[in-house]
Amino acid sequence: MNAATSAGNKPSVAEMRGLTARACEVARMAAAATEEGIGTGAALPLDFIRTCEEELDTLDRQINEGVTAAIPGTNEQDTRELLFCLKFIIDLERIGDLLLNVANRARTISSRIDAQDTSDLKRMAQLLHQMLADAEVSLRDRDLKRAVSILRADAEMDRIRNLMFVRHVENPEEKQHQESFHLVFMTQTLERAGDHVKNLAEEVCHLVTGRSIRHLIREADKPWEEMFLDWMRKQPPKR
Repeated sequence: MNAATSAGNKPSVAEMRGLTARACEVARMAAAATEEGIGTGAALPLDFIRTCEEELDTLDRQINEGVTAAIPGTNEQDTRELLFCLKFIIDLERIGDLLLNVANRARTISSRIDAQDTSDLKRMAQLLHQMLADAEVSLRDRDLKRAVSILRADAEMDRIRNLMFVRHVENPEEKQHQESFHLVFMTQTLERAGDHVKNLAEEVCHLVTGRSIRHLIREADKPWEEMFLDWMRKQPPKR
């Protein structure tokens, strides 16, 4: 527990929001370093990812303790904000763990993978970096369009993951590939990190609108991004 809480000072919602924004920034920087480090095994960006992962662990602890101390006696809106911060840091901390795993494997195999595999992995890391940048903006500005753009980018992450699986697991052309086990694992790990960013987008949508995308999708047979945008268009303008 931090000193302020121990002294009886209740953490504010603004403080928790600030810590959450910092966690989003750190995860974004880790994704950028992953994009830079894949294919080169460069020590500097990959070591930086470890530093980011450690900071995300610290922020996770601070937010967990702060939210626990802040919730008693808060109003409904503040409670929603605090729970939002708690959900955000859970996904961000997990993203840090996943990127560190990718970085460790990249350092081991970078000199032994071919250009196409390197390109696909870097593209996934680039997409993840952009998704986290959009999450950072959507968190700060409550920007629903940026949140929905994350949902679209996640589909491209899935597509690249599937291509890598075909090349290294099904291998219809029966070509010799190096480090297939590690490459498939790294691809799956980056795709899982994308799923966690998608969770962040869903949380922003829920906080801003009070509705869950998962609930909206049950109302009609449409892609969930389209359903959410349709619902947004029907809402009365804010005064």
